[in-house]
This record gives sequence, structure tokens and C-alpha cells, in this order.
Amino acid sequence: MTTVAVVIVTWNASGLLGSVLDALDTQTFQPRRILVIDNGSADADRLEAVVRGRALCELVLSPENLGFAAANNLAISRCSDVEYVALLNPDAFPAPGWLQALLRSASENPSCASFASRMLDHGNACRLDGAGDVLSVSGKPARRGHGGAAAARFLVEEEVFAPCAAAALYRRSALMECGGFDENFFCYLEDVDLGFRLRLAGYGCRYVPDAIVRHIGSALTGRRSDFAVYYGHRNIIFNYVKNMPSTLFWLLLPLHLLMNFAYLAAAMRSGQAAVMMRAKRDAVRALPAVWVQRKAIQRVRRASVRDVWIALDKSLFPGAGFRVSRQSAR
Repeated sequence: MTTVAVVIVTWNASGLLGSVLDALDTQTFQPRRILVIDNGSADADRLEAVVRGRALCELVLSPENLGFAAANNLAISRCSDVEYVALLNPDAFPAPGWLQALLRSASENPSCASFASRMLDHGNACRLDGAGDVLSVSGKPARRGHGGAAAARFLVEEEVFAPCAAAALYRRSALMECGGFDENFFCYLEDVDLGFRLRLAGYGCRYVPDAIVRHIGSALTGRRSDFAVYYGHRNIIFNYVKNMPSTLFWLLLPLHLLMNFAYLAAAMRSGQAAVMMRAKRDAVRALPAVWVQRKAIQRVRRASVRDVWIALDKSLFPGAGFRVSRQSAR
């Protein structure tokens, strides 16, 4: 029998968690258990009240904020009794068939290790929040279709680069093989990094349009907060340096640098130049350690350079119209 655990990492999210757990109660396929990992929240007492009386729920209280990556790794390490781990943010509310749709796709696609949901904007279900993640040739990640109209778009199950971990399913065995989330990322892009490493290990990722969630998005950290800018733009460099195969690494490095400078220029106009500069400075300082990680990852890579090239979005900025010829990396 298929077994799955749902993991929810929270941080000051007691006001949202109850609605997520209510949505999980209505799932047409019930998980074996639900692990709520709290990252040192100020509202831990209220969280305990929300979870109390729910037979499937286990609440783990961390005395400090471990970060999204480490908190999920903690949960995954406690899930040795299941085949699959489904991740769900406390601001992502699944439709009743969400988990069953993901597990159906997993059964039908044994070569895939991760499965992405169709995420709708919580405030306006006619607008997409995302249909899986893409990674551009510049190293810029994005959610497919984010902010666009949901009608008649992304309704076909297909291969995508990686799932957004706000609502995703993973084969636990593949997670353990690849080492789980990189805890150095702390928060932001750790799901794209994991998706890249799973792809390098030879696994695919499937987008499942019937796995629907309504997602608020950045409900806790703020979409353009200094926190989000720092970790997002530091981790863009970590992800590129760690994971891009050597041929593509050097070929696409000018585009990666151009993308980083473009974001720095934009930050100067928006008043966030200081935090952007700090993110890039800290990324460069960490490069010797990241390069050690890179060597270990590339040494066991099973995917070919061509496989990775095909999986990349051929844009400098996804959706911006600047595209690279498919012939140039062959």
C-alpha cells in the first residue's frame, strides 16, 4: 500500500495552520501522518492548540529558527516508514484530490522523483501562482505562469524542471540518495537546488495539473522584503555554481553574470542596493566551500549535458523574451 507523510514547516503561522489541516482532513487519499515542524515561533502555544486533537498530526517545536531547508530535513529524517513525502506550506491550501493526484502520477512515472502542483492565487483563483519551476540558462529560477491567467493554461501533465516546495511530492528514497535540502541555503531556492540535484542524479520531475492548491505566497516573509532579497539572490549564485555541468557552466557564465548585474542595477533603483550587495558579497565569500560541494555533485552526475540543456528555459529572464538558440550549446 502506498504510504505518504505530509510535512508542514511553520514560522509564526498559527493563524493559517488550522485551515491547512482542515484541507488535509478532506483529502481523498489520507496520509499516514502529518508532521508540523515549527521554527522557533513566538506563537508556539497557539500552534499546540491548533494541532491538539488531530490524530494524524505530530508537532515538533524547535527552540530556534532552523530555516526551511533544515526543518524539512528534520522531518524527512523522521519519515522512514513512508515511501513519499509531501511538502506543504502553511499558506498553501490543497483541494481534496491534491494528494491523490500527485500519488497517481508518481505511480505512473517511476523515473520521476518529484511532482509539482498546479498553484492558484489564493485571492484570485483565476490567476496562476505557478505550474512548476523553471530554471533559465542564466541561472534565474521562476514559477511557470506566475501571475498569468489560469484559464486554459498548463492543463497538461508534463515534465518541468523542478517543483515549488510550497506544495510538492517527493520519493523519500531519492531525497535520501541526494542528501535532502542544502541547509546552507537556509531559505529560498532550496527547492530549485534540490530539483537540480535530483535531475543531475537522473530523475525527472512531473507537473500534475490535477494537484491543485490555493497559495497566498510569501505570507510570512514578504515577497520583496530584505530577507527575501538577501537569501534569494545569494542562493541564485550557490545554485548555479554547485549544479551547472562544466560545459554549460563556462558557456553560460557570461549570462549568469549579466543577470546578476541586472538585478543589482534594479536594486539600486528600488532602494535595496545594500542588501543586494551583501547577498552577492556573501555568495562570493562562500564560493570555496560551494566549489567543494560542486565537485562532489558533478563526480556522481548521471544526467548528460544535453539532458540538462534540454531541461533549461532558454531565457535570460524567464518570460522576458530574451532567448538563446537551442543550437548554441550542442
